[in-house]
Amino acid sequence: QVKLVESGGGLVQPGGSLTLSCTAPGLSLANYNIGWLRQASGKEREGVSCQEPSGANTYYAASVEGRFTISRDNAKNMVYLQMDNLKPEDTGVYFCAAGPVGSFYYALHEPHFWGQGTQVTVSS
Repeated sequence: QVKLVESGGGLVQPGGSLTLSCTAPGLSLANYNIGWLRQASGKEREGVSCQEPSGANTYYAASVEGRFTISRDNAKNMVYLQMDNLKPEDTGVYFCAAGPVGSFYYALHEPHFWGQGTQVTVSS
């Protein structure tokens, strides 16, 4: 089973920034829509952002619009999530997920591949 690998999580103060990275050994991310999902303790998983392979079309949840930026480097087989002005409510485990091109639905809700997640904690 192909797994995506996330990194870059950690503890940050409110207002701070983090950049999450996602790669996938043995899988070309350039062939998939890539989404970032998060799950806070006791809450349902939430789709945060998604981007198509070319980078032309992007989705952001209203809760992160204007603060998070998704990007990708297909040559390096990497997808990133730049998170600025972080808030305590951004705390959770962040996963990257791959879905087929076309609708963002699959990457955000029924991904074909996903990772183990990386913990992001926003606290003073």
